[in-house]
Amino acid sequence: MTARCGPRVCLIVVFLVLIGVVAPSQIVLELREGETPGITDLVRQTPTRANLKRLESDLETKCRLAQAVRPWVQYARFVLLQDAGDKALLGHCGWFFYRPAVQYLVAPCPLPPTVGTQGDIFTAIVSFRDELAKRGIKLLVMPAPNKSSVYPEMLAARAETAAPVNPTTRAVLATLKQAGVEVVDLFEVYGQGRVGLAPPQSLSDGNRWGKPHPTYYLAQDSHWSPEGMRLAANVVARRLLDSGWVQKGSVRYDTKPVTIHRHGDVLRMIRVPQVERLYEPEQIDCAQVVNTDTGKPYVDDPDSPVLVLGDSFLRIFERDEPGSGGFIAHLAHNLGFGLTSVVNDGGASTLVRQQLARKPALLAGKKVVVWEFVERDIRFGTEGWQVIPLP
Repeated sequence: MTARCGPRVCLIVVFLVLIGVVAPSQIVLELREGETPGITDLVRQTPTRANLKRLESDLETKCRLAQAVRPWVQYARFVLLQDAGDKALLGHCGWFFYRPAVQYLVAPCPLPPTVGTQGDIFTAIVSFRDELAKRGIKLLVMPAPNKSSVYPEMLAARAETAAPVNPTTRAVLATLKQAGVEVVDLFEVYGQGRVGLAPPQSLSDGNRWGKPHPTYYLAQDSHWSPEGMRLAANVVARRLLDSGWVQKGSVRYDTKPVTIHRHGDVLRMIRVPQVERLYEPEQIDCAQVVNTDTGKPYVDDPDSPVLVLGDSFLRIFERDEPGSGGFIAHLAHNLGFGLTSVVNDGGASTLVRQQLARKPALLAGKKVVVWEFVERDIRFGTEGWQVIPLP
């Protein structure tokens, strides 16, 4: 018990010391520079909720000692208590998880029992499907699994024996299929790919399993790895071609290996450089798609028969480093023609459809819309799940 309480007692002592030091030091600094101490606003202004909130914000942003000390306090909390802040969670073997995605996985999320409730995910998707159908366009929906749904054992030791997919997600997939919506079930695809494989033993193993097989998500990031992304692109391409919705094109693409090194987005969300320096940047072996005839990296085609909508899962490797190496480029590589795309980080539930409604010309000549959104958006989607009529 004493060993467990030791780090907490140390942090409490440091916290109490800072409380007694920060305010006086800030007052001294402001007086030396000829400024009126901000703390005097407590007696100069009426203590309303708005005034107190503004004072708290001013003190937080202007306090120099707090700004200098805060990263080190956060670093101490991370080292002593494994506290990664309000957006990140530290898992096993140097794996990091996005906290809202984990909250979606473990917290109850009631859903409307039937299609037809305004603002629910079912009505938004079914109405969008029907709007496209009026124009002779097919819709293929692809929820991108939360990392914690695919690798729960890397988040918590007991999670390996638990059901990896939130029951809410299962209900959404089942209800959409019952409503006649075409869905790509990546949960099943990744689950089948993982059968018989051992979990990663350490971060030093790179992006590989205990057995020689790639992982589908990045250790420090909330997004899929190049292997997970390519598997998704292969499955979607096969679905489109086998269904006869599109025909294989004649554009030839090659892939060029490109290795990048970077810290993942979840690690960077901690916003403490001292913590980042504890971890080496991940080595990520990507494959950039290039046009065989020109040798130039893949670019979208506004006249494509396929429109792809999605969030940062479509942006990673595609619009950031190395470029032209993400889901869109690899789907185009498999289909043999360029695609049209609308990508909005964190906004695939509603914002991408709003963008499409503002630019309906993007639908000209389209036969298929592929719509990707991350699993956690079922509950936490930006702007919710609005019904967006198309012009």
